Amino acid sequence: MQANNVLQFVKAVLEQMPESWLTLTTHRLDIYEERLAKTQFLDRLEKLYQTGIVDTKSLDSLPTAYDYIRLGHPLSCVLEWYIASLNNMQADAVISFSSQTMPILAILRKNAMDGVPTRILYTTSLPEAFNVDLLKQVYGYNFEAQQISSLNEISEFNGSTIYIASVQRFAQIEHIDAVDFYLNTNSNLGSTLMVNTADSNSYTSEIQHVRRRESIAMTPENCRIALEQALGQTAASATKNSAETNKAMVLDSIQQITEAATTAVIGSSGLSMQYAIMMGLIHEAQEKHPGKAIKFVVPPNCYGGTNDQARRVAASVANVAVVDLLVDGENDMVQSVDAVLDELAKKDAIPYIIAEIPTNPRVEVPDMAQLRNALSAVRTTASGEKAIDPVFILDQTFCPNLHFLGDDEILSDVRTISYTSGSKFPSGGRCTAGYCVANKKANALMPKIAQHLKLCDNEATALQMEILAAQLPSMNKRIAEAYVNTRDYVNYIQETLPTAKINFVSETLAEEGFTPSVFSLDLPTKGNSVEEKEAHKRSLNLKLINLMITEIPNESKFCVSYGQLKGCYWTIPATSTQGTTKEGDKDYIVRVALSPDLDLELHKKVFNDFVKQNY
Repeated sequence: MQANNVLQFVKAVLEQMPESWLTLTTHRLDIYEERLAKTQFLDRLEKLYQTGIVDTKSLDSLPTAYDYIRLGHPLSCVLEWYIASLNNMQADAVISFSSQTMPILAILRKNAMDGVPTRILYTTSLPEAFNVDLLKQVYGYNFEAQQISSLNEISEFNGSTIYIASVQRFAQIEHIDAVDFYLNTNSNLGSTLMVNTADSNSYTSEIQHVRRRESIAMTPENCRIALEQALGQTAASATKNSAETNKAMVLDSIQQITEAATTAVIGSSGLSMQYAIMMGLIHEAQEKHPGKAIKFVVPPNCYGGTNDQARRVAASVANVAVVDLLVDGENDMVQSVDAVLDELAKKDAIPYIIAEIPTNPRVEVPDMAQLRNALSAVRTTASGEKAIDPVFILDQTFCPNLHFLGDDEILSDVRTISYTSGSKFPSGGRCTAGYCVANKKANALMPKIAQHLKLCDNEATALQMEILAAQLPSMNKRIAEAYVNTRDYVNYIQETLPTAKINFVSETLAEEGFTPSVFSLDLPTKGNSVEEKEAHKRSLNLKLINLMITEIPNESKFCVSYGQLKGCYWTIPATSTQGTTKEGDKDYIVRVALSPDLDLELHKKVFNDFVKQNY
């Protein structure tokens, strides 16, 4: 492709792009095929480029590139396509990150697991956050880093060679046969990685998986800035206040909301935050209890990202393993926690428990007093010594307004870290940034968590921080209003279709403060066998969702989010949020998330129409 033509096309795309390309964090699943993520979008984008047709309508009709924005989005795809075009590469071989260091960690992870040596070369400096000692000691990565004066110094190497360049704008690079990975970093925007190896496909899928689980794509706003800079334009940031001002406002809001005595740490997404928690705790365990087995106790059917990331960490770090925790349905979280901790105590292992309260997607809440007792019980090892007490890592995304961490709260005697995905209620669906806090008993763990968030360069961006500063003060009010709508809708469905099984909190739990605005719906089915009944139910799930998004297109969306400012989001956990969960643990039910602002009566009417048509 001719560079000028590509630039002109990019310019037209930026001028005509839909507003949603910058403002949405979750995208439509009805026009999305996960196995063709990015590819399908780019194929259609390429056709627009070839025909020269660029208008808002044609761009808006492109298929969903990724179901969730932290994995990638239209503008990250356009940026990667542009860079690939300039460098005569396939677009799949270019991957953008919000982080400057995570692309390196992605390569190091694959090479460590494959036994491939890695060489990191740079002319000016390594990314500021890159910590050689921690990566070798805690992550177990083996590599050499070397400063060179010019590309001409690069010799052949029996392994992978990464060349890092700090750039003002992302543009054409000078190709050197001995370089396998070109990483261009920009301290304000993130980074772009170009994979130049003979087996690039095996690397791109692994690197993409790191971006999917342990980091995020370059944000839409920063992709826009990067593309405008490529056009030679002076790109204006959307951030209005100073970063320090916004950060102070966010920290103050989180403290007021959580009543935690510790200062919050704020990451680029909930999973970025969870990764820092996991690696920070591993670091702590290696220092305090060298040689002891580290066990992450995780529900097998919890949010797929949590489940997948925990198992990926266990697969890549020595002495770390995942233990299943059965938490809902026929299983009781308290009994499961008690049994697992007893077993790990006998083995003198270090227990870290990750759990969602309420659970997802079954929206169940354990007996909190009994859970506290199970977590705080003093246990002994097989040799009679006092066992290591657990750290409870609480995913509080569904109810971020609840007070678990204060001095007199239910978990005050248990080492507890709470984290929340910011793409939900904290930002109202406007950004992905997440945060974590701890109670006093776990306060000593926070510096390690902050250290690993910084090492991964996964801290919230300036615009993310500004969005949180604007949205957090109204969060509790939005939670209360959304719960009222959700309770009303749940009651209506129970009256209209009494044979449906609805998973939602009881009125008693709501009075205790558990007021989520999401519920799951197990539709009644029919058939002559278990297989027929399951197939019919799955068909009904899609019928219901398709009816909602067709009849109420301005409000009802086939999306995976929650806590949004407007509308109603529908999804099937087994095919979205539980994407990497083992098949037997998936939930083929409908998950519904309501906001404070929607036409509830219209949603009731359409549901009633569905019942009349199918029952």
